[in-house]
Amino acid sequence: MKALNQLKTFNRILDEYPADVPLGKFLPGFYRQNKQMGSTDRRVASRLVYNYFRLGKALPALPPDARLMVAEFLCNTQSNSFLQHFMPDWAACINFTVNEKIALIKAKYPDFKLADVFPWQGELSGDIDKQAFLKSFFVQPDLYIRIIEGHEQQVKAELTKADIMFRDEGESCLSLPNGTRLEHIFPNQHWFEVQDYSSQQTAHFFKPEKWDKWWDACAASGGKSLLLHGIQPDIKLVVSDIRESILANLDERFRQAGLVKYQKKLLDLTQDPEQEMHDYAFDGIILDAPCSGSGTWGRTPEMISQFDAQRIAFFQRLQQSIVRNVVKYLKPGKPLIYITCSAFKAENEDAVDFMVTELGLKLEEMKVLKGYERRADTMFVARLTLQMPG
Repeated sequence: MKALNQLKTFNRILDEYPADVPLGKFLPGFYRQNKQMGSTDRRVASRLVYNYFRLGKALPALPPDARLMVAEFLCNTQSNSFLQHFMPDWAACINFTVNEKIALIKAKYPDFKLADVFPWQGELSGDIDKQAFLKSFFVQPDLYIRIIEGHEQQVKAELTKADIMFRDEGESCLSLPNGTRLEHIFPNQHWFEVQDYSSQQTAHFFKPEKWDKWWDACAASGGKSLLLHGIQPDIKLVVSDIRESILANLDERFRQAGLVKYQKKLLDLTQDPEQEMHDYAFDGIILDAPCSGSGTWGRTPEMISQFDAQRIAFFQRLQQSIVRNVVKYLKPGKPLIYITCSAFKAENEDAVDFMVTELGLKLEEMKVLKGYERRADTMFVARLTLQMPG
C-alpha cells in the first residue's frame, strides 16, 4: 500500500511540474501545499522524481511509471521497499554494477541505449570520457564545502558529533552526503563556504599578487571572489553582475566571510561598459561566464529533458559578446581566467580559440575539471594573457 501511495504522489508531482522551473524550487512549494506529507514521504518523493529525470531522454516511448522503475534500479545501490514492491527481480540485483544493470534493463527493454540519456555526446569537450560522463548521471553528486582558514578542527569536530560522514579532499575541502542539513549543525557559525570541488579547483589558475586590481566580471554570489580573496587578501576587488538581487546575496556572503573592501557594479556586459569602466585597468579578470550549465546537470537532471541543442549556439554568442567587452580592461601581460560549468566544446575549447584568434589573447593553460570522476560538477577553466603591444 505504501509503495502504491508513493507512486501516486510521484505521478501527481510529474503532472503538476512545469517544465521550465527548477525542481529545487518547485518541490518545496508542492510540499507546502501538501502538509499531510511527513518528512519520510517528502524524502522518498524527491528521490523518485530526481531519479526519474536522471534517465534523461532514454526510453522516451515508455510510460512514466515504467521509466521510473528503470531509473530507480539504475540510481540506487541499496534495496528499498518501492523497488521491492514493483520490481522484486531487479531489487534482488540492486548491488550489481551499472553495466550489469544496463544488461538486465536491455533484456526487458531492448530499445534502451545509454547514449540516449544525454544525447549530445558529439558536442562534449574532447577530454571528457563519454561513457563515464553518461554513467555519472545515475549518481547524485556530493555536497562540498571549503573550510575557512583556522576552522578546520572545529568543522570536523561538529560533523563528527552530528554523526555526519565526510571525506577530506585536501586543501580545506570536505565532501559530505548530498542533502546534509548544514544549517542544523552550524546554525550561527560561518566557518566554511558551500562550494563544489571543481569550482574550488579553479583557484589554482588565479595566481594573484599583492595589491593587484582584480575584476570578477560575472560574480553571481561571489564564490570565485572569495577564493581569490582567500589566496591574496590584499587585492583591490571589483565585482559586477547583471542581476541586482544576486549582488545583494553577494553582499551578505562577503560580510559573513569578512570581505569588506570591494567595489560593486550592476553591469550588462553584453553591452559596452565604457561609461562605468572607462577609468579601470585590471591585473586580472575572472570571467565565470553564463553558460548552459551542462556540467552541473547531475545536480539538476531535469535540465536534460528541458534542454534544446540550439541553446549551445546561443550561449556561445553570449560568451563571445561578453569576453569582447571585458578584455578591453585587462592590462597587457595580465591574465583573464575564463570559467564555465559546461561540458560542451563550443563553450569551452572553442571559446578559447575565439579569444586567441579574434582578441589577441595567449593561452597559458586550460583544463576540463572532470567532476564526473568524483561526484562533483564538471567544469572548464582556462588562463589566457593579453599579449604585450609590439
